[in-house]
Amino acid sequence: MVTEACKKNHITVNGIIAKPSKEVFPSDRITFRKDQITQIIVVLDIPDNRVSAKLVDIYRKNETPIEAYQHLELLKLSKEHYRKTGDGRPTKKDRRDLEDFGNEMEI
Repeated sequence: MVTEACKKNHITVNGIIAKPSKEVFPSDRITFRKDQITQIIVVLDIPDNRVSAKLVDIYRKNETPIEAYQHLELLKLSKEHYRKTGDGRPTKKDRRDLEDFGNEMEI
């Protein structure tokens, strides 16, 4: 997945678009977009061998602003408040009402 994202220029390392073969070093900042949030990861260290998913956090630091996650939570809450999952495709009126609800939340 990461190789494909690199080929589409969706990942940057220190502000420069990364190729799949790009080596990363400690203190590099990796930026990518996932779930409508621009994630910022700082490499703390490089492990000697592969490590399990539980140990990955030892080697990286997530510097994504908390506001980005709060925006996503508000978006989910507004959608869940108005329509239940599985109710089908929203009508044009439903979509307008949803947008109005989102605009009220920002004010």
